[in-house]
Amino acid sequence: MTDVPRDLDRYFSENAERIRSELFDLLAIPSVSARSEHDPDTRRAAQWIAGSLGAAGLKATVHETPGQPVVVGEYRDAPAGAPTVLVYGHYDVQPAEPLELWTSPPFEPSVRDGRIYARGSVDDKGQLFLHIKALEAHLAVRGKLPINVILLAEGEEEVGSVNLASFVEAQKQLLRCDAVVISDSAMFAPGLPSVLSSLRGLAYFQIDVQGPAQDLHSGSYGGAVVNPAMALARILATMHDAQGRVAIPGFYDAVRDWPAHVREQMRTLPFRDEDFRAEVGAPGLGGESGYSVLEQLWTRPTCEVNGLLSGYTGEGAKTVLPAKAMAKVSCRLVPDQDPAEIERLMAEHVRRVAPPGATATVTPLHGGRPWRAELDGPLYDAARRALATAFGREPVITGEGGSIPVVGDFERVLGAPVLLVGFGLPGENAHAPDEWMSVENFEKGMRAIAVLWEEISGDYHSQY
Repeated sequence: MTDVPRDLDRYFSENAERIRSELFDLLAIPSVSARSEHDPDTRRAAQWIAGSLGAAGLKATVHETPGQPVVVGEYRDAPAGAPTVLVYGHYDVQPAEPLELWTSPPFEPSVRDGRIYARGSVDDKGQLFLHIKALEAHLAVRGKLPINVILLAEGEEEVGSVNLASFVEAQKQLLRCDAVVISDSAMFAPGLPSVLSSLRGLAYFQIDVQGPAQDLHSGSYGGAVVNPAMALARILATMHDAQGRVAIPGFYDAVRDWPAHVREQMRTLPFRDEDFRAEVGAPGLGGESGYSVLEQLWTRPTCEVNGLLSGYTGEGAKTVLPAKAMAKVSCRLVPDQDPAEIERLMAEHVRRVAPPGATATVTPLHGGRPWRAELDGPLYDAARRALATAFGREPVITGEGGSIPVVGDFERVLGAPVLLVGFGLPGENAHAPDEWMSVENFEKGMRAIAVLWEEISGDYHSQY
């Protein structure tokens, strides 16, 4: 395990106050992409990022889209044969409401107890900005970068990246690269650097059950007419067996097993079931039998009811037999499950188990493919060394139960492996009041990324 190069480490230390001041300037911009009244602020954030990239020594261009701009910074003067790495991040943020729950105003950054509090501090302005400063350090101290770098910053991640996939498709020659690096995730625990190795995909449905033409009096018609709410309950009850496994035929056919050594490492992580139970405030835990909580969250697919609607739910009594019932159902997917295939299996299952006397339909609403990194190769070896250098210990491999659609877009369009290495922490309130980022992680994150470029340039480029 080596130390951070002295010249780079000195640059970060000597410029720490200025770097933090610049970060605070970025965090003060209310670039809320979900609110049209903040469109000028979001555009201002894009221009700010472009200016910061230009000041660091990169060529910066603001590209218009049908929505918010995409900023692209480029450095292409690395030695012949050096690889090209694409860095992705986003400059838009979540709405800050409810404002009264913030200890300090969301767009007036402050530091308390070693934490930078502001909307966007960790998601994702702080993590994007540390990449810019890592590039700046190399160019300021050494006058060059050991690799070619493209930095792409979008302004619509918090509203679904609606224009990013088409931008990547249209600009795939400009964005052509050998690897993609993304910092928009969290470490497993304080002081424990992490490489995020998997993301679950999604297949999301609406199930509608239609019975009589209108609501009926339950006394006059109950017992002779199929109740859509009861029919829907029966359908949903068939989706799991007694061991918590999804009981839809064919659901697990494409699931790819995880290597035994990765599952074993998961069991060594500092995680207690009781702490997790207390965190979510549940009386007990459930899920698929035979798997640990982390395995359930990271490696196993699910089928969950997200919402139910039927009949009278207001105050008091109304003895109604509802005409229809609806459920929102999501399936989290793991490699190599295909959302389109799960859609087909779900529709067949509902059609098979729906009771006669009511009509059940399944409407797909959204889908995304799961992702899992191949952890052997120069990109991940370089990441392990860089994280160990900055944090003083070997990183762990983690997973994520949610989805980041852009990961699949980059791999599909650019054909490059993706490295997910984030510097957030659990409990950082990324979409909630009092969002924060650890000062220590921000500072070590800059150093880790600066070292990563060196590590990639060492033995990585020879394989291209």
